Amino acid sequence: MNASTRYIAPTGLDPLMNRVFNWLPKLGISVAGSRLLAVRGRKSGEWRTTMVNLLVDETGTRYLVAPRGHTQWVRNLRVAGEGELRLGRKTEAFSATEVADADKVPVLRVYLEKWGWEVNRFFEGVTKDATDAELAAIAPGFPVFRLA
Repeated sequence: MNASTRYIAPTGLDPLMNRVFNWLPKLGISVAGSRLLAVRGRKSGEWRTTMVNLLVDETGTRYLVAPRGHTQWVRNLRVAGEGELRLGRKTEAFSATEVADADKVPVLRVYLEKWGWEVNRFFEGVTKDATDAELAAIAPGFPVFRLA
């Protein structure tokens, strides 16, 4: 699979679990920093939502990482350039800038430190303890956005 088109579709119980876990942020419940991401569809213009893990690094910079690869929300965010993070009744608008592959290594490491337990199956054996070279090698398959 080409890293620039890497996408791991939900399988098995994933669709059911996604529906269940997408309700939690709607109810105001954040699991380890999760939020409901809302982005306008690149073709329809309608709001599309999915649960994401909001990563905040030690400097306070916020990121969204796509562990499944180049998903629909990634494609929509690339076109829209902005979206909303929702938790319960709280809605926060943001603008997004995609992070270059060469700059993803520290972000991917922190992401794996925080959520490796949840997303490790999408990283195919690469963990928070991977070398910088190993993380750089997989970076093209994992879109990352810096939020402002």
